[in-house]
Amino acid sequence: MGRRGLLTTGAAAAFTLGSVSFARATPDGDGSGERTETVRGVLPPGSPDYVYLPVEVPRGVRELSVSYSYERPAVPAGTPGNALDIGIFDERGTGLGGAGFRGWSGGARTEFFIRADDATPGYVRGPVRAGTWHVVLGPYTVAPQGLPYAVKVTLRFGPPGRTPAAVYPPERAAGRGRAWYRGDCHLHSWFSDGRRTPAEIAALARAAGLDFIHTSEHNTHAGHGHWAEHAGDDLLILTGEEVTTRNGHVLALGTDPGTFVDWRYRARENRFGRFAREIRRAGGLVVPAHPHAGCVGCNWKFGFGEADAVEVWNGSFTADDEVSLQAWDGALARGRWIPAMGSSDAHRHPDPVGTPQTVVLADELSRTAILAGLREGHSYVAESSAVSLSFSASVPASVPAAGGRGGSAGIGERLRVDDGAAVTVRLEVTGAAGCSVRLVTDQGVLHTSAPLGDGGAGTVEWGTTPRYASYVRAEVRHPATVAGVPGRLAAFTNPVFLGG
Repeated sequence: MGRRGLLTTGAAAAFTLGSVSFARATPDGDGSGERTETVRGVLPPGSPDYVYLPVEVPRGVRELSVSYSYERPAVPAGTPGNALDIGIFDERGTGLGGAGFRGWSGGARTEFFIRADDATPGYVRGPVRAGTWHVVLGPYTVAPQGLPYAVKVTLRFGPPGRTPAAVYPPERAAGRGRAWYRGDCHLHSWFSDGRRTPAEIAALARAAGLDFIHTSEHNTHAGHGHWAEHAGDDLLILTGEEVTTRNGHVLALGTDPGTFVDWRYRARENRFGRFAREIRRAGGLVVPAHPHAGCVGCNWKFGFGEADAVEVWNGSFTADDEVSLQAWDGALARGRWIPAMGSSDAHRHPDPVGTPQTVVLADELSRTAILAGLREGHSYVAESSAVSLSFSASVPASVPAAGGRGGSAGIGERLRVDDGAAVTVRLEVTGAAGCSVRLVTDQGVLHTSAPLGDGGAGTVEWGTTPRYASYVRAEVRHPATVAGVPGRLAAFTNPVFLGG
């Protein structure tokens, strides 16, 4: 089949191609057989974010299979080349919200299939019902010469088969009661653009000393039902999604299993609030990911008004993480309290799982308790399970404080005392050999320790008042490698707030 013209759907960022019709296709005499159609075309520079290819599916189809290819011509230095993503919606339609969503692989795969009993990772298994399906193409970047593509759709006829019931990971693990639990909340498996299986990720999480992990595939929830066998009393597995828009990525962290969150909007469309509310209704947290990353479409442009936390450390600590950390600290100084966290964003070997990891104070090792600890900021971030912190602010028993005299507050808490009260800030650290401790307030870095010894353990105390510091947070840094630039992080805490 030749190229069809672009037809607008009425949405500014999406277009629909002429349909591929199998309406008259029938199976062979024994009910089997297959039929194939191929569509070719060229997407010009400035194409809409999403282009829909309608596919008219008749009755009696057992399996729908799609493969695609596109040309990658040479481009001038500094100019993005062609990159084309793909996914599919079923006969329920392409409406925003995703009622018809059946899968997305972005640019990670060149082909996929869907049938009742199975589907390519990233795609939702289930019956191939008759009606108009839509292959969705996402021209991520388009070369100046345009993006020539070919999409091949194959229908295979036969008995539909049965769809097994989904089994999801349990929402509670044995745990240690109220304790500090280590987790990695940003991971990718072969259910999106990762290369590891759930089994491999679970094994690496255990080896990294983690108590919980979070599945966060790009723009799909199809993997949620494939993690249960890898959970256990020693490992809690939370489900969610990395909602990957053209204006930044956000973790839908810890949502109800089976929850899909749409990604087809930009900041200028003023739709993000709707989907942030959907994430919360599904029991999850809204966490902008790597907000200052430099890749196309990765930089967060929706603002932080809807954020429950923000990922300021993503993978190995680099310059964009430093920018994210300082931007977060600037928000704290302006009185905007958003808890910070860190995750590995590991995709494949040699990406380490659990570097960094967020360490959360929770009442138990359960979905509800872990999300509550993250939301309240009762957490710190460490480069590995070797690093542990204890951080608090306190006043002597003789000093009036909320609820009586004396008192202390921990990470994410407020020590309510008079502005002139003498406060002692204390950090205990282990596992950070050669690192220095920095105590940071709304004025900046006000105390830097000598490097810790070879054992990597030490205690730092510093005195201040709420009048002088509205909050204090701790950073543990490796030695600097460039003069005038702070060393990379080994750990940092959410703040302790001081004053009424």
